[in-house]
Amino acid sequence: MTVTESAVAAAAVDPLAGDSSVAAATRNPRAALTRTLFLLGAAALLATVFLLSLWVGARGIGFGEIWQALWHPDAGETSYIVHEMRMSRATLALVVGAALGVAGALIQALTRNPLADTGILGVGAGANVAVVIAIGLLGVTAISQYMWFAFIGAIIVTVLVYALGSVGSAGATPVRLTLVGIALGAVLGGFASAITMLNPNSFDDMLRWSAGSLAGRGWSTLVVVAVPIAVGLLLGAIAGRPLNAISLGDDLARSLGANVLRTRVLVIIAVTLLAGAATAAAGPIGFVGLMVPHVVRWFTGPDQRWIIPFSAVGAALLLLTSDVVGRVILAPQELEVGIVTAFVGAPVLILLARRTKVSTL
Repeated sequence: MTVTESAVAAAAVDPLAGDSSVAAATRNPRAALTRTLFLLGAAALLATVFLLSLWVGARGIGFGEIWQALWHPDAGETSYIVHEMRMSRATLALVVGAALGVAGALIQALTRNPLADTGILGVGAGANVAVVIAIGLLGVTAISQYMWFAFIGAIIVTVLVYALGSVGSAGATPVRLTLVGIALGAVLGGFASAITMLNPNSFDDMLRWSAGSLAGRGWSTLVVVAVPIAVGLLLGAIAGRPLNAISLGDDLARSLGANVLRTRVLVIIAVTLLAGAATAAAGPIGFVGLMVPHVVRWFTGPDQRWIIPFSAVGAALLLLTSDVVGRVILAPQELEVGIVTAFVGAPVLILLARRTKVSTL
């Protein structure tokens, strides 16, 4: 038996064995312990920032008052601010951040491109054009109403991208999905701009949503997006192992017993639910799903079973921290969280491009 045959035979037992870096990371107990400690440390830092977010706001509230409101809520103004305004906003930041991080990790793994994001599937373009149609043509004004349009638009466009990318004998390859998504996104972006220019005064309420904002979102918004995001996170966790096999290439993945088509469909459904719900709730927030999975790969290596949970915690931490910074930097005014993440993400990605080569998955 040749060396290549031995590697394939080992990989048939464990798909991770076909990639030495993944296999080594998986079988090294010390590396696994280190990653677990990093993950727990990030979770502890996330909890700290969460408590800090309850303290930061236009009205000063002491930690003692916050503690009292958390454990002994009443009908007073302080309890209302803590529970209904700040806690709901912070919780939504955690959920939306985790959704964007996992969606970014999944789409990067599916396309084998560490600089891909959910925009290549048309999620943002679909949500944006649906909101424009709802406001400009249907007269919808409340965010609680056009959030549903954004979610439905994201789903429809993603399904359309996959359907168009599947035409032909080659099927829905990552390259075809990327090209179709970019082309369709450009067309929809032009269509949305045309409608907006016809009656720009009607879209004043859309400006904050389109900038990426968590302001004004309550528990009702979280209830709407909680189920699709929970399902998307579950599907993403299930897809971790088969994505490791697909990282070796479609042909080798099939020889190892991985169902490539089923995995792609599973990942696309997960990405649609995660990115669609997150975009509907907070608007198009850039760089989170692109930057976080790329950065956490430094700590995790190529194993998707580590990348996915690290991306969830890391993206939640980034989004919540950005929201807190946005409330502080222009106090008593607020800077939208999408603007803060853009200011943070762009320099980081430029630094990555200058200091390192783009890693492979």
